Amino acid sequence: MITRYEPDARNVLGGPLEPCGLDPVTGFYRNGCCETGAEDVGMHTVCAIMTAEFLAFSKSVGNDLSTPVPAYGFAGLKPGDRWCLCAPRWREALDAGAAPKIVLAATHEEALAVAPLEVLKAYAAGS
Repeated sequence: MITRYEPDARNVLGGPLEPCGLDPVTGFYRNGCCETGAEDVGMHTVCAIMTAEFLAFSKSVGNDLSTPVPAYGFAGLKPGDRWCLCAPRWREALDAGAAPKIVLAATHEEALAVAPLEVLKAYAAGS
């Protein structure tokens, strides 16, 4: 069961925010949703589908998402996993040519502060 931090959260398409991933459990609040709040200074709002290219890029810029960290119950991400990325990190990957596809219905509307809808749609999973 998902406990929502922000029950009325909207996605970038204007609809209700859908869950991003429960295996592994993602989100700043670790509830499976790319919700955000005052505590979330990283703005974990982009529901991205991990790729080997993005994971290597993220590691190269100091955010290793692929190595397990057992102390935090983190098994490490692998290609195909869905994960709530910080919107600025996704934009950085976009600018570097390493942006992963995203799930628009699970990407919080706050991500529009970092990339316009047209850009996000160009990286929509299935497009």
